[in-house]
Amino acid sequence: MRYTNLKQKAVDFFSEAGFVSRIHSEEEYEQALELMEELIEDYDKYLPLIEVLSISIEKWEDESEGFSDFNKRVEALDDGVAVLRTLMDQYQLKADDLKSELGSKSLVSMILNGSRNLTRDHIQALSQRFKISPSVFFSGA
Repeated sequence: MRYTNLKQKAVDFFSEAGFVSRIHSEEEYEQALELMEELIEDYDKYLPLIEVLSISIEKWEDESEGFSDFNKRVEALDDGVAVLRTLMDQYQLKADDLKSELGSKSLVSMILNGSRNLTRDHIQALSQRFKISPSVFFSGA
């Protein structure tokens, strides 16, 4: 089988969208996120491209200076609090937005700063709200 046509398509594709395989700048990161939003509209059709692009995005977020402070803070947190902070960041939530799952705004703040722990009831309520398994709030999940 000859791959001449395939190779040319790959060269053309990566010259236009090299960030799919490796992100080198904040601008490329933004382009990758924008493309990902479009691709997930038809997930099954674009699954192979989504898989490659998600690796590129994850690598950028793990290695980028812009994420280093965030990554250090998350690593230092209790796993449950790290998950909670990540969810809050992804959904752009404030402590006040989680009162129905966790209690008062001050209790949410105490959980986030580590002076109080998430309870079983908190984890169950958060799992239901975000439609995730409770196991993600525990280490090794």
